[in-house]
Amino acid sequence: QILYLKPPWTLANLLKCYKKHWMAVFGYVVPRSLLSTIECLYNHLCTGKTVDSSTAGVLLQESKKLLHAFSSRSDYNGVLPQAYAEVNKLYQTLTEVRGALDLSEDIMVLSENAVCEKMEAMTPNLPNCEEKNLHPNFHVAQENRHQEIWSVLEGVWNTMNLYSIEIFQKLDLNAVTVTTKSSFEEAFLGLQKLLAAVNGIHEGISR
Repeated sequence: QILYLKPPWTLANLLKCYKKHWMAVFGYVVPRSLLSTIECLYNHLCTGKTVDSSTAGVLLQESKKLLHAFSSRSDYNGVLPQAYAEVNKLYQTLTEVRGALDLSEDIMVLSENAVCEKMEAMTPNLPNCEEKNLHPNFHVAQENRHQEIWSVLEGVWNTMNLYSIEIFQKLDLNAVTVTTKSSFEEAFLGLQKLLAAVNGIHEGISR
């Protein structure tokens, strides 16, 4: 009855309503700090700006953050999970495309390096004590880095397993009731956060 703009809404109208009623309404439903997400989406999607692939990735992540925040209140008759899945699918597609482009660039760099190595092989080998001394330390640092990455990925895998087991136990009506550490809702929200974290790791590995 007192809405700033009446429906039907465009995306721009919707974001304007969010901003207008943020302090009085939406700030009590989701964290008030998410107003920056609303402003980010409005500034890039409703002002005629050109959006590059990097910005598109940020906007999709901000959209997922907003949808995730509202999921703690309701699933809005199934609309919210569907919207989240579609946005996440777009983000994954964008990440895969960017990863493929980065891979192409890496292949070009590797090809250039191969040419350089052939040229170096044709030149006389000159003694270089400093370079020889660096090699063992470099390999040790690389090995430690590999162990660190492996540890993080293993932690992600273990967490995903625990949440998945809990969710399947909840969904299986024939299973014996088991006391768990967290509620089904907490497990669901945790998996959404985990998905965002895994996407971040995937994007980092792609880069």
